[in-house]
Amino acid sequence: MRKDFGAKTYLYPMPVLIIATYGPDGTPDAMNAAWGGICDENKIAVCLSAEHKTTKNILAKKAFTVSVADAAHVDACDYVGIVSGNKVQDKFEKAGFHAVKSKFVDAPVIEELPMALECRLEGVQGELIIGEIVNVSADESVLGEDGKIDAAKVRPITFDPVHHKYIALGDAVGNAFKDGAKLK
Repeated sequence: MRKDFGAKTYLYPMPVLIIATYGPDGTPDAMNAAWGGICDENKIAVCLSAEHKTTKNILAKKAFTVSVADAAHVDACDYVGIVSGNKVQDKFEKAGFHAVKSKFVDAPVIEELPMALECRLEGVQGELIIGEIVNVSADESVLGEDGKIDAAKVRPITFDPVHHKYIALGDAVGNAFKDGAKLK
């Protein structure tokens, strides 16, 4: 038997994305966004309302970065989501984040978060911000022996919208584009 919950934003996993921008004066800003994901081969979409400082910065600079929130920085990642950049001017610094200017777009990469998508603004559709991914950068500490990003080392977190918890993603349980072949 199934239980109905009505129209809710219940989806698993829901990535915790930290969107970073520069303000008009060059001050870095970051916010936590749970509603976003890949929407094409080289594009990401995030849902951000117009009143966010981050949204205004993206529209002005035409660039942003999307860092993957990780288990090691839960407090800081949650903080940038519960405090408004419109009210707290130094929330990036208060979170303990340090900005490194992207080599590809006019936006900061958050040094403490191990993986980032560096994006150029492609378009806006209502509250949907669409960015072209021009580079993915990762700290060497999260690379596997094969030189690629190792999700187990990144320890990305997901948002549980039912219980309002952050959950670290766990063990691999299969091989994409391979395990299903057993059913052919």
